[in-house]
Amino acid sequence: MELGADATPRAATITSSALAALVHGLATDVRLVDDVVAAARAQSPEAARLPREESRRHVAALIQAGCREFLGSGEPGDGDFSEAMRFGAEGAALGVPVAALLSGAHAGRSRILEIAISRGRTAGLPDDVMLHGLLRLDRYGNALERHVLDGYRAAERHLNTDRRAARIRLLRHLLLGEESSGEDFGQFGLSAEGRYHCAVSDAADPGRVRELEQAFARCGGVLAPVGGRLSGVTPRLPGFGGPAPALIVTTPVVPLHQAVEAHRLAQTALLAARERGATGLHSVIDLAGESALDGQPMLAGFLRDGLLAALDPGDEFHRDLVCTALSYLDRGQRLDRTAESLHLHPNTVRYRLRRLRELTGFGEDDAQLTVLETMRWWWALRTWARSAGLLKPER
Repeated sequence: MELGADATPRAATITSSALAALVHGLATDVRLVDDVVAAARAQSPEAARLPREESRRHVAALIQAGCREFLGSGEPGDGDFSEAMRFGAEGAALGVPVAALLSGAHAGRSRILEIAISRGRTAGLPDDVMLHGLLRLDRYGNALERHVLDGYRAAERHLNTDRRAARIRLLRHLLLGEESSGEDFGQFGLSAEGRYHCAVSDAADPGRVRELEQAFARCGGVLAPVGGRLSGVTPRLPGFGGPAPALIVTTPVVPLHQAVEAHRLAQTALLAARERGATGLHSVIDLAGESALDGQPMLAGFLRDGLLAALDPGDEFHRDLVCTALSYLDRGQRLDRTAESLHLHPNTVRYRLRRLRELTGFGEDDAQLTVLETMRWWWALRTWARSAGLLKPER
């Protein structure tokens, strides 16, 4: 790396080390990933349709790859850009316009440059070193955007058959309530008087998206990306001859004039299913409890803070108490089944529940909670566990 003609070997070594340390810091900074994702989503509302967790995974991988390329000896465009290709492909699969996708990528790239400049100045790096580093980083950014575009176009060629754009417009009318662009229900086999399942999937890989679109078409349904999720309506549900290729949540059949509300419910249930780590085909009926509770985040916070204020998320024993109580409620308030599931002695479970009762008033000694009391405590404990990082966050 060129550091200036007047730099001494020792100064050059120190400066190079400082620059490498800065780049390593960027590669491992979790908050940087969140900052870049937020900048990209704010710049491009269309790109913000992509599920946040998928976007975050892509950004983290791209930052780490970029930092490796920066510290390497080759040209920035010679490295592995498979993650950029996947990012572009998933954008195409979920119907995000290519201009919006590139706009989001450019915003994220600009934010990284701003942060790198700020940290470089704080580290006292000379201007010529900063300029050299930023130019190299910019060349990597150019190569990255080219590969995002290549991935998008390749997926678009694979997906854009059987009037996909028209299907998207029709479904945006049916499921989001947008003004119709003149698409006729009949050309897709739908009837204004018919009753249909609404379906939502978390599929993003172009191959799986295409597989699901074809499976629903064989059942007389219509599936396409709507609002950043693969969504659609179908008179009957497809069979896959095995596990479904992605998580799919469906409603019972409804008339088309109820499709907007049913689609919204399916989206809520999909988030609940993903939090549970569910895969395959599920009905909103199976996810009714979680979906209803997830729709009241403020009340969930009130319950957590009101019932469990004495618990400290940083206290490992308190975390054990919450996990034990949740398992106890999930297993019908049976000590033996709770102990078996946690690989504990029943007396250990009994002791933990007693300590939780002393701290929070949870239940009464040897008394079963009523249905409403169970719901209230389970909801509070689940919310506490999620905020303490014991459960997977919503996506």
